[in-house]
Amino acid sequence: MKKPVNIAVFASGSGTNCENLIRYFAQSEVARVALVVSNKHDAPVLERASRLGVPSAVVIKAELQKPEVVMPLMESHQIGFVVLAGFLPLIPNYLIDAFPQRMVNIHPSLLPKYGGKGMWGHHVHEAVKAAGDTETGMTVHWVTPQCDAGDIIAQFRVGIAPTDTPDDIAAKEHQLEMEHFPKVVESLVEMI
Repeated sequence: MKKPVNIAVFASGSGTNCENLIRYFAQSEVARVALVVSNKHDAPVLERASRLGVPSAVVIKAELQKPEVVMPLMESHQIGFVVLAGFLPLIPNYLIDAFPQRMVNIHPSLLPKYGGKGMWGHHVHEAVKAAGDTETGMTVHWVTPQCDAGDIIAQFRVGIAPTDTPDDIAAKEHQLEMEHFPKVVESLVEMI
């Protein structure tokens, strides 16, 4: 029987997607979250990882650019797949090259709409509201050197009402993430 693939989750914020992934893969024979990486010392995701017994590391933006800092961390945890779940810094080329077709990102819109620099979290939901869109959704895509430009793997949609606020839109989109993101990751890891 194949050994479960070790996943590293990179996150900058609260970590709800990270926690969802940890819980989803806790009893899995396919994969497990073996490491959580954040670029912020005070990111709530670190507390979530600790509470769930998953090792974590803080790699500040300047250190992220150094293969001699990041690669030993990946190797020591035998990482085979990387998931970006609300990780804000751009991933350097050396790290993308180290995980070809094994690094994905989740984005809170239906890319290519509302992607790119500065388009994360609430900024995305405010843009969706301002545009008067009748639906929104989430996208899982491969990570490339260009922000939010990798090939789309999966998208899930939800309708939004004219009366929905950016917070309402965020809640609807987040529900899609909770429901679908772990399953998409699992299907990709199964192909390794």
